[in-house]
This record gives sequence, structure tokens and C-alpha cells, in this order.
Amino acid sequence: MNQVRTRFAPSPTGFVHIGSIYLTMFDYIVAKKYHGQFIIRVEDTDQNRYVEGAEDALFRALDWFGLTSDEDPIKGGPFAPYRQSERLDIYRQHAEILLKNGHAYYCFCTKERLEEHRKQQESKRQPSMYDKHCRSLSEEEVQSNLAKKVSYVVRMKIPENEIIKVQDALMGEIEFDSNLIDDQVLLKSDGFPTYHLAATVDDHLMEITHVIRGREWMPSTPKHVLLYRFFGWEKEMPPFIHPPLILKSEGQGKLSKRDNVSSIDYYKSEGFFPEAILNYLANIVWNHPDGKEIYDWKEFEQAVDINTPKVINITSQAPKFDLKKLEWVNGEYIRKMSDEELTKRLQEFLVDHPNKDQIGPVVPLIKERITKLSDFVPLTDFIWEKPEYDMEVFKKIQPKVDRPLDEKINPPAGGQKMVLEKILGVMETLPRPWNAEEFEKSFRKLAEDDLPAGGQGKIKVGDMFQLIRVAVSGQLITPPLFESVKIIGEKEILDRVKWVVENFGEFNE
Repeated sequence: MNQVRTRFAPSPTGFVHIGSIYLTMFDYIVAKKYHGQFIIRVEDTDQNRYVEGAEDALFRALDWFGLTSDEDPIKGGPFAPYRQSERLDIYRQHAEILLKNGHAYYCFCTKERLEEHRKQQESKRQPSMYDKHCRSLSEEEVQSNLAKKVSYVVRMKIPENEIIKVQDALMGEIEFDSNLIDDQVLLKSDGFPTYHLAATVDDHLMEITHVIRGREWMPSTPKHVLLYRFFGWEKEMPPFIHPPLILKSEGQGKLSKRDNVSSIDYYKSEGFFPEAILNYLANIVWNHPDGKEIYDWKEFEQAVDINTPKVINITSQAPKFDLKKLEWVNGEYIRKMSDEELTKRLQEFLVDHPNKDQIGPVVPLIKERITKLSDFVPLTDFIWEKPEYDMEVFKKIQPKVDRPLDEKINPPAGGQKMVLEKILGVMETLPRPWNAEEFEKSFRKLAEDDLPAGGQGKIKVGDMFQLIRVAVSGQLITPPLFESVKIIGEKEILDRVKWVVENFGEFNE
């Protein structure tokens, strides 16, 4: 086999989609396992959809994932240029070859005629296809229109009454009826090629050995097979590999750019790890032989085999994208990290956090509680500054008192404040520095006292500590309570609890 060469060919038409990374992953793995070359070719021939800055965003995203290319528009390479807008002469020359050999023809139809024809097809519920009006023009008519500089496109002449067979490495052999394939535009009136001409010509000239692209391109593949035939390149045609599409979480429809969770910027801003995302993308199409869901990237690479009929050992079924499962995978990566490494990652992520250099002692406390780096801020803000209190949070804690014979009652209205007053009293008498054993012992004893409910009884310990938690943090869920208290400091804790007692009931006013 010649040296393996794969390519990812994105269009700079917006933000980088998670599906693009999913496909790039396969291109990269196939090239690297077999010591080949991975190429980035920018397909920017649709000038109407071009977005300024999209190409730079693409390369930043690929670098973030470590999917670096061997040849691309920036690095160059033996088949430069790698932007299709810089290769227009090449496409024009190949379009002329097809015209000369009778495999393509000039089409002079106006937009108005094409639109009217489309409307007629829609009214008859027919598929939208060109009616081949210009396919039968005489040579004299063609030359006359060209001499008059009538606007035209170049269309591919699809053969009639033929079954075109496409061999896909995942889906097997698929047959297409040529009568149902449109005479595809190859060269547009502005001189730019369509995807079909440009991709086929470039794949051949750049010596691509394996074409890996989205499943949505499968219906177009017979056109590309025909182009290989028309150019006389059949013996050099690479195998086609169409991994399954990623579906929305509910399983209805392809995950698209309109979905908030499809942008790579979302994952960077939320603090996902690129290696965790790649691990998850591998998981949704491949089952580890040992049943593992968290594994080294090299283990997935070993599953790739281009020497068998099924080139990549993955499912052909379209997987659903489950953000919760991705968060779980990311959380597992967090828990596998050392505290030092996680601290470093958090400090890099928390660019504008005023206390990022002081987060080291907090990291072990939250490591088991977060699934992405952005979870750190809401979980720990109270450590650095007094929180905003909300009475609704306190109302969620209704202290229960156990009476003899297991009778349970609630303290009267305002019972939370009365319990907090007693908590403050205990805190003020605790010897400093506070230690965990004495702290817990003192409040367990307080829970056994006759607290505001009338009569004999004891407040539940869990309610006691939950009130302390909310008085300290303003929230119901925090890192371990006493460890957080020690980081904040005894004086600040006393000030907060005192302030809560004095202002209880007025937080939302």
C-alpha cells in the first residue's frame, strides 16, 4: 500500500462543530496508526457562506484537541495550495477536460427558468432535479452563447439507465439508479467549483488514500465515483468511509450548528477537557473489548484496521449525543488527575478569577463534586467572599424535632432563626483554633438540647449542619463543611452567622 494519506476538508462557514471534530478524529487516527500524513484542506469555494475568522477558529480548535495536521494552508506541503479558492485554475482545467470528453456540458439556464421549473416539480410532488434542457443544445448554440458571454454553469452529464455501485467500508456495497441522480453543477457562473468537482480533483491530486467524510455525503458519492471514471482515475479511487451521523440527544435528527451544545466554543467555555471529549466520541461508536469507558487514546487507535473490508471497527448505527454522559466522562478525567494537575488546569481556565492563585487547598474538597471546570466557581465563590443570601434557601430547611415515641414536629415559624442563634452561641464559645472533632461534637450536643419546639426532644443533626452550611455559604450544596470553614477562617464565619441572625427574614427585601 502507498503511504496512507487522509484529509479533513472543512468549510469556513461558522463556528467549529462537534461533528467536525468527530470526523477529524477518524482521519487523524487512520493516518497516525499507519505512519501516514494527515492533511487539512480548506474548502472555501462557497463565497456566499464564508465567515471571516472561521478558518483561524478551526485551527485553534484542532490544536486544542491535539489533532494537528502534517500539511495545511499555513504549513504548506508538496501539494499546495491547500485553500480551494487558490486552486481555481486547476478546477477550470479539469472542467474543460470533462467538456471536451463529453462528460459535462454548458448550461445557460437563467435563475428565473430554474425557479419556475422547481415550482412546477413541487406542484406535482416530484423530486427537484434539473430537466437537462441544455444537455441537448447543438454545438452552434453553445458557441453562440459563449460568444455573447451569456452566463453559464458547467453541469455533469450523468449517464442514463445505469446502476452505480458504491463500496463503503462501513456500510458495504450500495447501489444508486443513475436516473435519480441530478446533472450536478460542477463549475458555477462565478468560476468557483462546487464541492463535487473540487473535492474529487483535490483528493486525486493530493494522493488521498482514504476518503472519510460524514454520512450525509453518501448520496453524493456516486457522482464522485463517476468523476473518477470520467477522468480515467478508477484504479486510483480511494475507499470511501462514511461514519454514522451524530444525532440529537432525543434521537430525532442530526446534531446541527443550531444546537447550543454543538459548538466547540461551548465546551471550552464550560471547562471540558479535549481528551475527555475525544474519549466520549470514540465511546458512542466503539465498544472497548474490555468494557472500559475511560481509556487511553492509543487503545482506540489500535481498533482501527484498514486492511480488512470493514476499515474501522465501529458501529454503522447513528449514535445519540448525550451531554450528561459526556459530563460524566469529563468528571472521571477530573477524578483521575492529581490535585496538582487539576489545580493547574483550573488556574489556566479561571483566567479572570481574583483568587486563582489561592485555590490549591480548595481543589481536593471539590474534586469529587464537579464534572467540568466551570462547576468550580458557583461551588466555591462563598469561600472568597460573603454570599448573597436568599430566604427561599433557608425555607427549604425545616428543622425536625424528634419527640418521645418517635413523634416528629416542626419548630414554630421562625424556628430556623432560633436554631441559628444557638449555633452562633456555640461558635462564640468554641476554643480556637477550631478542630473538626470538637466542632462536630459541640453541635451534636446542641442537637440533643431542648430546642425551640416546646417540651422534651432533640433536633435532627442533619438539619443542624445544613443550617450552618447555608449560613456560611448561602447554598445547600458545598464542599465539605468543616474544611471550608477552616479555609474561610473563624472570624469570617462568626461574622457571617451573626449577620444572618441579625438580618434573618430580610434577605429578599
